[in-house]
Amino acid sequence: MSLLVADKVSKTYPNGTQALKDVSFSVQPGEFLVVIGLSGSGKSTLLRCINQLHPISSGAIHFEQHQLNRLQGKALRQQRSRIGMIFQQFNLIPRKTVLTNVLAGALASTSIVKSLLGLYSEQQKQQAMRYLSIVGLEHKAHVRADNLSGGQQQRVAIARALMQQPKILLADEPVASLDPSTSHSVMKYLQKINQELGVTVICNLHFLSLVRTYASRVIALKDGVMVYEGAPTDIDEQWFHTIYGEDAVEVSIN
Repeated sequence: MSLLVADKVSKTYPNGTQALKDVSFSVQPGEFLVVIGLSGSGKSTLLRCINQLHPISSGAIHFEQHQLNRLQGKALRQQRSRIGMIFQQFNLIPRKTVLTNVLAGALASTSIVKSLLGLYSEQQKQQAMRYLSIVGLEHKAHVRADNLSGGQQQRVAIARALMQQPKILLADEPVASLDPSTSHSVMKYLQKINQELGVTVICNLHFLSLVRTYASRVIALKDGVMVYEGAPTDIDEQWFHTIYGEDAVEVSIN
């Protein structure tokens, strides 16, 4: 049974820009699905529509048998709490410790008053330390977030998202701000979370070398339309030019 289904999803912004056009696909539990395409192809919009940060214009998004785009209020918040998300920008609180930043991911299960006062349970603190250990940063728990490198900050963001105990983790260009060696480090931790914790990952990426290394399946968007769905190894030179354009040149991250 599919964990997530997008059924003819379209998104038109108020200015008339149609970012997605009848996009349909399903995601199975445990997949590492990568979405590729040029900047402006609709990749980020798609992820934001999945977790309802952006309402869709037509179609349907089903998650665990719930139609997300029909939910409101508490019912929507409850389902969205099972969908973690990390962004290109790390969105950490710079002056707070790494541990405090990770604990912020537990907001869905913590009252606003307790979170503002930093009154997290011992169980939540142990859980946060466990997720920091998974991303290799338990030794940085009490260091201020702004003292970390970019790659380390992104790993903190991953641990924070895991505090939601998500069924799906959405990663929107998670390595776009990082250098090549750090990119592989972050991707390996996402792969570890996918394989060892069983968290389904949907990730937007630019570089096909990363896609071929980490994706179990790929979909490609071009001008908001899905033009490819299949195995990363089947994206040959002809498919590359179909997705990225005739003048595009593939750049690898080694």
